[in-house]
Amino acid sequence: MKAIVLALACAAGSALLAGCSHIPANPKDDSKFQYLLDRTTEWTENKVDTLPPLPSPQDLIEFDVSNNTPLHFAIDGKSLSVGSDGVVRYTVVITSSTGAHNVNYEGIRCDTYEWRLYAGLNADHDGWDRTVANDWTRIENGNLNAYRASLYQDYFCENKMPTGSTKMILDNLRAHRTALSKIK
Repeated sequence: MKAIVLALACAAGSALLAGCSHIPANPKDDSKFQYLLDRTTEWTENKVDTLPPLPSPQDLIEFDVSNNTPLHFAIDGKSLSVGSDGVVRYTVVITSSTGAHNVNYEGIRCDTYEWRLYAGLNADHDGWDRTVANDWTRIENGNLNAYRASLYQDYFCENKMPTGSTKMILDNLRAHRTALSKIK
């Protein structure tokens, strides 16, 4: 009985190998084969035609960056938005210990770990200045004032995508619920 099973197994194996060695008359051209993760996608940024109103003090949500910086950082909750292009846009207010402040409207692109400046507070402090806008730039981690890295890692992005809706990100900012605090 074992001999018959062995003979059948050998015959099936031989037939399988014979099928594998058969080369079709017109093989498909697989030179254009590409692994899914190697594919590049055409990304298009949403247009930023209108800028949000300048922030009001009651709409500011403070967030921590580093214990080593004398600066205070806050996001204008009314300006925060998650775009269909995967960019989280926001107004940031950076205030020194003497009360001087910078106000910028920026975006963080979650899939590439980059940021972009759309506008800054003008010299008269009564509107936006678009002339300071820049192209996408890699986020810096090592700077003591690397607030963009903190926003990316703690609140805005996870797995190269926004962490959720605008409301979810705002709720996390208000509760100081960072990515690290959620896993504890």
